[in-house]
Amino acid sequence: MNTYPLLDSINTPAELRALPREQLPKLADELRAFLVESVSRTGGHLSSNLGTVELTIALHYVFDTPGDRIVWDVGHQTYAHKVLTGRREAMASLRQYQGISGFPRRCESDYDTFGTAHSSTSISAALGMAVAAKQKGEDRHGIAVIGDGAMSAGMAFEALNNAGVMDANLLVVLNDNEMSISPPVGALTKILARLLSGRTYAAARRAGEKVLGASLTRKVEEHVKGFITPSTLFEEFGFNYLGPIDGHDLDALIPTLQNIRNMEGPQFLHVVTRKGQGYKLAEADPTLYHGVGKFDQAAGIQSGKSGGKLTFTQVFSDWLCDMAAQDERLMAITPAMREGSGLVRFEQEFPQRYFDVGIAEQHALTFAAGLACEGMKPVVAIYSTFLQRAYDQLIHDIALQNLPVMLAIDRGGLVGADGATHHGAFDLSYLLCVPNMVVMTPSDENECRQMLYTAWQHEGPSAVRYPRGSGCGAVPQTEMQAIQLGKGEIRRQGQRVALLAFGTLLHDALRVGEELGATVVNMRFAKPIDAQLVRELTASHELLVTLEENAIISGAGSEVARVLEEAALNTPIMRLGLPDRFIDHGDQTQLMHEIALDQAAILQRIRERLDHLRHS
Repeated sequence: MNTYPLLDSINTPAELRALPREQLPKLADELRAFLVESVSRTGGHLSSNLGTVELTIALHYVFDTPGDRIVWDVGHQTYAHKVLTGRREAMASLRQYQGISGFPRRCESDYDTFGTAHSSTSISAALGMAVAAKQKGEDRHGIAVIGDGAMSAGMAFEALNNAGVMDANLLVVLNDNEMSISPPVGALTKILARLLSGRTYAAARRAGEKVLGASLTRKVEEHVKGFITPSTLFEEFGFNYLGPIDGHDLDALIPTLQNIRNMEGPQFLHVVTRKGQGYKLAEADPTLYHGVGKFDQAAGIQSGKSGGKLTFTQVFSDWLCDMAAQDERLMAITPAMREGSGLVRFEQEFPQRYFDVGIAEQHALTFAAGLACEGMKPVVAIYSTFLQRAYDQLIHDIALQNLPVMLAIDRGGLVGADGATHHGAFDLSYLLCVPNMVVMTPSDENECRQMLYTAWQHEGPSAVRYPRGSGCGAVPQTEMQAIQLGKGEIRRQGQRVALLAFGTLLHDALRVGEELGATVVNMRFAKPIDAQLVRELTASHELLVTLEENAIISGAGSEVARVLEEAALNTPIMRLGLPDRFIDHGDQTQLMHEIALDQAAILQRIRERLDHLRHS
């Protein structure tokens, strides 16, 4: 028996548009059930995708995609979009090595009009597409689907400000589900929440139903809402505001979108959806079901302690609370990543010193700089890939003024299934060139705790960069001791070859060192580099090999090469790291093998270099 008879007949949006409208609710039911079944087998983002099923159907049903361009903000809410655009069978390979991405990718489908995975870019991109259509004389729309969490970022408002004066057919769909990954924060969120839960709106609806009846009330509801919602906020930007409407009601969505399709100029549609819609377990805990591994769809995610190793994120979480208990100057800041960055416990124990600034990385760093100016000790917990968005603030507002702002950089290196947009591939490269920075790369969990304390003690900008997941299983010592700045340590004394490891690649280096009889060094600091130790190693070794899970260009290995150059030393150096290309998604072990940065590949590459040196 075919479980999804209607869904299985849809391979393109053109086939979707051929369906009678009365069949669309059944299609939505099948699509939602398919997503739960599919994601339970592969893992991925679930809550957000269950919340956009009807909206996805309605957009592809009304607009002539891919001629009309849909840009999905953040992009983790596009699973229904992928299924309806010919990738239903490929969902079995979602986020897996050489499978389809969990985000839109232009190289994957013509319907993925813009690659997204970082928030708040959709309005800018869709506006560019709409303006280009106008310039080329093409009759098509640019459509940005953006969540209320992403709408809090400054870039979204920059785009709104520009779009309102453009003569372009742009539609911004605000998908208001009252939640990003962490609960949303900020004034805009409060406005949106207030308009849906406020007594005025509820009273107006109840009164309308008494006088007019439920059916007629629904027809006039849009007019009623116009008097009591903050539509002026978006109308002041030059948009024609419509909504809010129920994002799960196809009878409301489709006629509204059909009307908008015939309008000229910038339009703003506010839809209200529910994360996890239709799957009770996800509705009850949308955060737990935001990003999931494989699970039993009947039993749901089984929470509880697995008895596994501590993750680096947990090490940071514990250190942060321990340090805050000792020093009331500690202030913790996160740009909307409370759970991911390990700040849940801190918020519970130190609520007055916890600041979730929303999806606003630039603001997060300059806010921290302001705190530091007044004698506070701010710790910014941020993913490597998101720190990229605040580079100017790091240089201009923190480093230039030599302020004691500490960066706890999570997800340094490859992160696996989220792929190229989320790999922490560049942070060492872009941090090392910034004056006044101290950059540390812990090799294990205990060293991470001690480095966090070292950064805390430093009276200037500092960063501790650690990977996703767990390390070798080293138990963090409760007692905290600062490490001498810029000092590496020899972990194995050998001959001929010296392996200089930055971060958790130390453990592969130690095993390779055993095979080669080589010296192995835990460099610990990418900046300041231990130049004295590097010079000493050149005097007794034929080859230096640097290892880092960072872009090979301008990374920590380049700092070692600089030391050799400045000392006029000609000892050969071999730099191993991430290649000069974007690395796809997949299992961590597979990816490290693919880029020849696993233990076997490191050993082989060094042996080949030694052979080459002998022959030359």
